[in-house]
Amino acid sequence: MSTRSKERCFLDLQSKILTMELAPGADLEETALASTYSMSRTPLREVLQRLAGDGYVEIATNRGAKVASMDVSTMRTFFQTAPMVYANIARLAAEKRATRQLDALKDCQTRFVAATQAEDAPAAALENHKFHHIIGEMADNPYLMAGLERLLIDHTRLGQTFYRAAGPDEKELIRKAADQHDAMITAFECREAALAIDLTLQHWDLSRDRIERFVRPDPLPVDVVSLKERRHAL
Repeated sequence: MSTRSKERCFLDLQSKILTMELAPGADLEETALASTYSMSRTPLREVLQRLAGDGYVEIATNRGAKVASMDVSTMRTFFQTAPMVYANIARLAAEKRATRQLDALKDCQTRFVAATQAEDAPAAALENHKFHHIIGEMADNPYLMAGLERLLIDHTRLGQTFYRAAGPDEKELIRKAADQHDAMITAFECREAALAIDLTLQHWDLSRDRIERFVRPDPLPVDVVSLKERRHAL
């Protein structure tokens, strides 16, 4: 099995997890995956171990592999930690960024805008993932980068809902997110650390509100009058 084949399998599974094609908590059946990717079990397990090390997959003894879950505890930690990590990475990115990294960020932003305009939610979420990952590389801090990479897995999975606009108001939020990306690029380019932090937190607040609405939706309507009438009729 070539290294290239394992890399293709890794990237494909990574993409399917981030776009929710493979749902959180879903079992990853080795026989089926080996058939899908034309791989033997040994290299497939190496791929799964790598995905587990990056936080995409959970592997339990005698229970096999499954997609990393997004349970209540995980989501609570996510919302507590994300602003701190994003803000500190933004500050360092403004201070340390290199020209080649800014160029990569601008290219990513071009693809992101194209995906949002095409209303391609999975592509937009993946480009947003890459955009923030590049900012992490600009910050050049291995400790923060480890936290960022784990945060981005859940942020990108939850972000699928953000980029599926149900109406003009939600489309406007997506346009605003793209504008914030442009402003962040300018702040990094000018090495304006304080501005980069402020824009990053505004950007987080924008996506957080939509994510919270998805995690905590409005309750289903209850016909209270009808229920009372039925009770009296008994």
